[in-house]
Amino acid sequence: MRKVILYISMSIDGFIATKQDNLDWLSIAEKEGEDYGYTEVYAEADTYLVGRKTYDVILSLTGGTLPQTENMNCYVFTREDRPAEKNLNFYNGPVEQLIKELRSQKGKNIVCDGGGEMVRSLMEKDLIDEYIISVIPTILGDGKRLFLGGINQLNVKAMPSKYYDTGVVQLHYKRQTT
Repeated sequence: MRKVILYISMSIDGFIATKQDNLDWLSIAEKEGEDYGYTEVYAEADTYLVGRKTYDVILSLTGGTLPQTENMNCYVFTREDRPAEKNLNFYNGPVEQLIKELRSQKGKNIVCDGGGEMVRSLMEKDLIDEYIISVIPTILGDGKRLFLGGINQLNVKAMPSKYYDTGVVQLHYKRQTT
């Protein structure tokens, strides 16, 4: 079965961006030749999920393109009706319906990449199979949280964490099955 994998970075205090959507703090962890497992995770995926606000931030950083559309089917969670583009779908239906549909199709894993509202909607329905969270060695003090709360308790199983010489700790959890 296709897995839904949250693959994301956050500060030690749980933020994925500043209040102004600034991501410059991520450069703390930049090191030539180190991608923190990005290549491996994305090689095993063919579908990308992102929230509309995060999508807008990505477009502002990349000059108006979503790089994942080059080789993946992408879904932007939005409240608006917008026409699809090449490998880019705008989705405003129930999240569980989309995940059920994607899982019923042959394919690779499904990677999601923020923001907090989209992550919460997936967590509310217990749709995330794996959490891979790279904790960047900084404390932002304020900003946009990864985990917004307001969900029922979810139990996960800890997998081996990875420690990098940049100070990044990559946490890895799998959904606890009963």
